[in-house]
This record gives sequence, C-alpha cells and structure tokens, in this order.
Amino acid sequence: MSPGQHTAAGVRARWRRWRRARPFTAGLLIALGGAEMLVTLRAPLGVLLHVGPQGLAAYLVPAILVICGVLLITTPQQRVFYAVLSLVLGLVSWLTSNLGGFLVGMLLALVGGALAFAWTPVKQRTAHPEAAPAETTPAEPAAAGTAPGPREPVDGSAPTESLDALLSAEPGPRHTRAERG
Repeated sequence: MSPGQHTAAGVRARWRRWRRARPFTAGLLIALGGAEMLVTLRAPLGVLLHVGPQGLAAYLVPAILVICGVLLITTPQQRVFYAVLSLVLGLVSWLTSNLGGFLVGMLLALVGGALAFAWTPVKQRTAHPEAAPAETTPAEPAAAGTAPGPREPVDGSAPTESLDALLSAEPGPRHTRAERG
C-alpha cells in the first residue's frame, strides 16, 4: 500500500470509489425498509394480529427485503433481479406486514427498488493507446484520406467484404436457380 492510502483522505477516496461502483443508496433504502417493517411487526401496538401462514409472510417479506438490500450492495451484477424482487415484495408488504410498515417501510423499499433498477455501472475511463506518437511532426501528413480496409472476422472464417465495396460493385448478371424440370 502506498503511504497516502492510510490517511483519512485516502480512506475516504477508496470508500467513495467502492460506494459508487454499486447501487449503495438503493440497497441501503431497501434494507432499511425491510428493517422498519420488522420493527413495526414487533411493536406493542396490536394493530394487526397475524396467525398461521399470514404470520409467516409478515416476517418473511421484510426479511427477504433486508437480504435483497444487502445482496444488492455486495453483488451489483444482479441488480435487476434484486430490484424487481424488492419492488414486488414492497407491494406485497402492504397486505402482509402492517400496511407495509405503516407505509414508511413500503415506500423505502419501493424507492430503493426503483433506484436499483435505474442504476447503471460507471464506465471506467481508459487511456487511448492509439494516441499519436510524440516523434511525428505536423509536417508529416497522416493517411487521413484513406479508408480502413475490411474487417477480418473473429472466428477465422472467410473474410467479408466492406459495405463500400458492396455498394460500389457494378450490378452483374444475377444468378437464378435452375428450374427443376
């Protein structure tokens, strides 16, 4: 590690890079929404009493939301799946978990799911290796007027013709199928 990475600014910069490489805010909102729903289920308010399968769903939906929020932060490659699952479970929580944690948990899960669905990874900037070499002078004309040749196929099959060659080709006799007789 370089000496500058142990300073507070270095730690903050690494945290910022890590946080921006994933839908951190979306995962946090989803996890907070699920946690809020779990807290309202344990509140001594006695608003709704669930017995049997409904009681299991009341605990299962918020628990899965918390897990989705954590997994969204740790594995951002699966963000679309976790976002859709969070949106569906946020809506289901209206019926199963005290009106979605008295609307607060449901809204947090829905906003987090929408943010996760809309999040896209940041493209890394790369240096262009095709930059002009330093030893060329402006007096040397580059081959600016020449068009690039046809591309070679990746799989090693026969080379393809370029679009310019196909468009500029003279129309010749068209081959027709021999009539079967």
